[in-house]
Amino acid sequence: MSRRIREVRTASGAVAVQVVTSRGDVVVEIEHVGSAHTDAELELLWSVARERLHPGQQAFDLGEVPRVAARVDRIADWTSSGKSERSATGERGRPRHHAGDAHTVATTAQVLWDALGWVYTHLGFDQVADEAFRVMVLARLIEPTSKADTIRVVRSLGVKPPGLNTLYRSLKRCQARDYRDRLAKACLAYSARTSGRACLVLYDVTTLHFENEHEDELRKVGMSKEHRVDPQIQVGLLVDPAGFPLEVHLFEGNKSETTTIVPVLQAFQARHGVTDMVVVADAGMLSAGNLNALEDAGFSFIVGSRLTKAPYDLAEHFERKGDYFTDGQILESVRTMGTGRHARARRIVYQWSFKRSKRDDRTINAQIAKAERVAEGTAPLKRTRFLKVTGATKTLDEATIARARQLAGLKGYVTNLPLETMTSAAVITAYHDLWQVEASFRMTKNDLRARPVFHHQREAIEAHLTIVFAALAMTRYLTRATGQSLKTIVNQLRETRTSIIEINGATTTIPPKLTPQTTDLLAAIHGTKPTG
Repeated sequence: MSRRIREVRTASGAVAVQVVTSRGDVVVEIEHVGSAHTDAELELLWSVARERLHPGQQAFDLGEVPRVAARVDRIADWTSSGKSERSATGERGRPRHHAGDAHTVATTAQVLWDALGWVYTHLGFDQVADEAFRVMVLARLIEPTSKADTIRVVRSLGVKPPGLNTLYRSLKRCQARDYRDRLAKACLAYSARTSGRACLVLYDVTTLHFENEHEDELRKVGMSKEHRVDPQIQVGLLVDPAGFPLEVHLFEGNKSETTTIVPVLQAFQARHGVTDMVVVADAGMLSAGNLNALEDAGFSFIVGSRLTKAPYDLAEHFERKGDYFTDGQILESVRTMGTGRHARARRIVYQWSFKRSKRDDRTINAQIAKAERVAEGTAPLKRTRFLKVTGATKTLDEATIARARQLAGLKGYVTNLPLETMTSAAVITAYHDLWQVEASFRMTKNDLRARPVFHHQREAIEAHLTIVFAALAMTRYLTRATGQSLKTIVNQLRETRTSIIEINGATTTIPPKLTPQTTDLLAAIHGTKPTG
């Protein structure tokens, strides 16, 4: 197999430049590069053809070969006279081709930048008519870093970045003009198009810490899910059942988790005018006062239930059948939560799972082994489950172990939805979607590195969180559309480089030849099927 470049005259009178693949004397493939009408156009097409013939070659050093500029009149024009014209060398027919040096002066990741820009517009985020804000969102997807270092990231893509002061002014506009409101409305509109009406939402809270010893009005030492003692902030996130973000809010680091959910839901309700809504949250949101507040605000809820009350809720089952359950068995009960005038009856749903039972048993066995080591004095005394300390005596708490064995495999849920509105199985299914919120938090912390370590004032932290919110929505779209991680998408498209070639002082842009994998990836992002 051999490859070469050839010129032919077209029916329109232009000169076509082609890359020809031959097997012996048989032409097996012709790749059309383009058609030229002027000498300058022909020179550029030859440069493109050589790049395709030898991809990745940075410079073409032709040594002492005499240079003859590319000219369209060297190719016999059968469309006019039908006669063969003499070339610049005085020879008839097709002349030998010589060209001056061509150099790749730059490469850009234009394919990546354009793909991310398309998603930004597709989600409706272009309603925020702020190019500097858009640049910060796209750059966070590519390489999360400080706002100052964002300029380096953008420049490495071959894109002209805004100035640092322009980025800082954009952060101020973000708060002053409430960009988050526009983004949240765009997110709900997209969710409604893809998932239907926003009648079911999922909520959770996470913490973002600062490596700083000093607290302020926002950054407080509080209950950390990462068991840290640094000042932190809390972030409440509301998502749809597919994990697409709908609302994000910032809270003081020492604020109780249970007091964050109602403000977020009320803000969501006021922003969008949603009245009929079911919120799903984990057991951290469970308190009688919190559930009453949700109900009084007009919300239905499904919240994880702690198992400490299960022996009382399921007393009839344990009395009749002992610890026997069938896999997937669902049981219902009613429990009064709260005291005095705040007491309300709540519907409790339990399900027993064989798989969960085995997992719980392994956990119980590991905790018993740890308690035994402490009781024997071979491990230091710490807060250990199943350990009973009486004076200087340490023994296993057999009653607590027996109760844990009895409840292994059970999972409970609390809801104010009546059975005729939502079945027990539907309640359980809705709660199981809660992992989507946790997945979104992992994306913000890992892929997007949301921790605003470089910001100190609340306004700047809020603006940073708005950027992360937009980037999270784009991440969710990209991973769902392609089935690949954000890192994989960015790496593959970042390596697909567009070349800028200079020939005798003239420059041209040469788009990359896409691999089948890249073509499929771009088709998935745009929601179209590849044509090849």
